[in-house]
Amino acid sequence: MAKWVVTTKGGDFQKIAKEFNISPILARIMRNRGIETAEKIKDYLYGTLEELSPGELLKDGEKAGDIILNKMKEKKKIRIIGDYDIDGVCAAYILWKGLFVCGAAVDTAIPDRMKDGYGINERLIEKAAEEGIDTIITCDNGIAAKEAVMRAKELGLTVIITDHHEIPYEEIEGGKKGYILPAADAIVNPKQPDCPYPFKNLCGAALAYQWIQVIMKKGGFYKEDCVKELLSFAAFATIGDVMELFGENRILVKYGMEEMRRTKNLGLKALMEVNEIKMDQLSTYHIGFVLGPCMNAAGRLDTARAALLLLQAKDEKEARQLAENLKEYNEERKCLTQEFLEKAHQYIEEQNLKEEKVLVIYLKDCHESIAGIIAGRIREAYYKPTFVLTKGEEGVKGSGRSIDTFHMYEEMTKCKELFTKFGGHKLAAGLSLKESLVPVFQKKINAQCLLQEEDFVEKVVIDMRLPFSYSTEDFVEELKVLEPFGMGNTKPVFGEKEVKIISGKIVGKNQNVFKMLLEDSQGIRKEGIYFGDCGKLKQELERVYGNKEVDAMFLGKDNKITCMITYYPSINEFMGRRSIQLIVQHYAFT
Repeated sequence: MAKWVVTTKGGDFQKIAKEFNISPILARIMRNRGIETAEKIKDYLYGTLEELSPGELLKDGEKAGDIILNKMKEKKKIRIIGDYDIDGVCAAYILWKGLFVCGAAVDTAIPDRMKDGYGINERLIEKAAEEGIDTIITCDNGIAAKEAVMRAKELGLTVIITDHHEIPYEEIEGGKKGYILPAADAIVNPKQPDCPYPFKNLCGAALAYQWIQVIMKKGGFYKEDCVKELLSFAAFATIGDVMELFGENRILVKYGMEEMRRTKNLGLKALMEVNEIKMDQLSTYHIGFVLGPCMNAAGRLDTARAALLLLQAKDEKEARQLAENLKEYNEERKCLTQEFLEKAHQYIEEQNLKEEKVLVIYLKDCHESIAGIIAGRIREAYYKPTFVLTKGEEGVKGSGRSIDTFHMYEEMTKCKELFTKFGGHKLAAGLSLKESLVPVFQKKINAQCLLQEEDFVEKVVIDMRLPFSYSTEDFVEELKVLEPFGMGNTKPVFGEKEVKIISGKIVGKNQNVFKMLLEDSQGIRKEGIYFGDCGKLKQELERVYGNKEVDAMFLGKDNKITCMITYYPSINEFMGRRSIQLIVQHYAFT
């Protein structure tokens, strides 16, 4: 069972509220997120694009820009090699569109997940050389491609790496890290230890956005309309790649969302249309859970080239067809995911893995493209670091998803001799290894794990207890000041105890929506709604209160059901009627 914790950070919330013309509740929420000083509060509330660090601060940023500008003068062919997820596709589009506007002879390539695996490789390098390519630019990959870059240099190619992933390293004496970098002509990655760019958490597309502006300015090609469009895709990828929305990421997403709501990109507009999303109502939720998965699905079940072609579409008919294809891929992906998620749970039971600190699940027949999704779902269910492995054409491939207390990339580095290839960061990673080493990996990753029992208890962090009377339309509108929400800047979590469920009903196509009438300890009633496993919720109700009380609740009759909830207030509009609705996030029965 999750541990509920109310954040109790102190501060003069009345003073902050008066100074910044906000409510004391908002002041408390920001304090809970570590936004303490007047400068930080000002940046959080009013940060603008002008406050982004200049791309010129990126190590090798100007050097790489000069290389590209010289190649353009010499009419050399340039190829951008991205990756098969949202970030890689958006990064490739940003660099392609920016260089195209500059007049470069540029094209794109996206690795095939099944043939190539992650990132640049020797096959893609040799193909580029055969086709007369002079210069390769990677985006969202390349920092770990030592052998591929070596092959490119043997063939006389120029290579520029732009990547945001962790720099590979080996531990040397004194516990220090010896970083291993490929022999590229320039490497643009803010995570290099000597890179002066202050914000280290850009995704690949945001990094591409910052760097392409260096080229456009130095070459005299800067066009504001183009840069605004590219900002849209830097924001799209920042959300889709689940980057933390603080600092520069918050600014990029805040203003990028505005550009997306008025986008002229035919592909993005078509993707919204086929998913019945109104442009002016686009939210981070739509990108993270509707549009993003559609773009990712192409790289999972076919080739991410389809997603890139969508963004490059030149007419509405082409864009519509590509968008419909991506939506169909996503529906197919959902079915596959459900099938193998059930098999993953079965594997845990059969292999007696419940007591393991790190779950290593080998699903031989699983499509490798959904391994990461399943790892994420299992991580959520058991709250443990999880790897899902599948059998590929050349050995075993896998994806990992972690919890806050387990740095996945660093733990994998401790057993890197087992992998033919690996990479990632704190919360997610990918790997390849020989099938015979799967049990060895399972044993070693667990043996070296230092997590304790308390690390496996998920924490529900509550911003503050808030009686229902505070949930008004004005308050809901004020909460929008805190947007955009996402990783690192989640929606506020309000809690209340001794909440009575006056009545309730389970609805929805999949019986996954629980609508309620709730009453707090002050007698204030509000509509509530819970999205999730309603079957599990009903079973829990019956276990605690018995069938008689549960039946009475469903009939709207007097009952003794009381619970604690966390919630977020929203405005529900139905047939012209507006009312406050509490989105119930967590529940516990008392």
